[in-house]
Amino acid sequence: MINKDIDGGKPFDWGRTSGDYGKYRDIYPDEFYEKIHSLGIGVSGQKVLDIGTGTGVIPRNMYHFGAHFTGTDISENQIAEAKRLAAANGMDINFLCCPTEKLSFPENSFDTVTACQCFFYFDHNIAAPKLAHFLTSGGKLAVMYMGWLPYEDKIAGASEELVLKYNPKWTGKGDVRHENYIPDVYSEYFKKLSAEVFDVNVHFTRESWNGRMKACRGIGASLSDEEIAAFDREHMALLEKTAPESFDILHYCAVTVLEKE
Repeated sequence: MINKDIDGGKPFDWGRTSGDYGKYRDIYPDEFYEKIHSLGIGVSGQKVLDIGTGTGVIPRNMYHFGAHFTGTDISENQIAEAKRLAAANGMDINFLCCPTEKLSFPENSFDTVTACQCFFYFDHNIAAPKLAHFLTSGGKLAVMYMGWLPYEDKIAGASEELVLKYNPKWTGKGDVRHENYIPDVYSEYFKKLSAEVFDVNVHFTRESWNGRMKACRGIGASLSDEEIAAFDREHMALLEKTAPESFDILHYCAVTVLEKE
């Protein structure tokens, strides 16, 4: 993918990170999923479309609530990993490789659409009416995000500085607590029901935090194999000097729920 507003237009491909993504980015704590479920998202019997599903993190972790999930993603490698992980856990989830802007489902196909960690990648002038078409009357669109807080968490801040050393134009830097940005076009089809921001601590080891950082867009999705290997070595050396063997990283979560009008 290339977007002039992301990383200075540097190309990135999430498919290159699929192995690390599946292993190291399935990190949302239980309270994150409980919050989503409490807002009526992914409840038993619902038909849910998870766009930008990646390795199927949302469908797989909310599967036990009883909803029927379809996950879609632009990356063939991400979908292959999602299918592998779901099958390994005996989960019946439908995964499709297709950009959100090119999805085609009949009207009223889903009760809920979820978008986690991906909403800012879409062409919203195409996505907004399309998602509204897929949803039943009163259907919900849930936009979710979780990010570390580099100005408050020293380990996260140091890791982020190292990412910037290897990828100076990476725009994932410097996150602070904020609600999810919902483009104005969605107001033509949806009304906002709720918008919440809350903190969580996510537990890591040195290995798993290193894997999480390698699986970010600024490293694994955009750098050469040689650059990724160099980052890997330097980041592990940094953690061995500055972090205990296991630790928590402070994150914030943002969950916004819209309802089709």
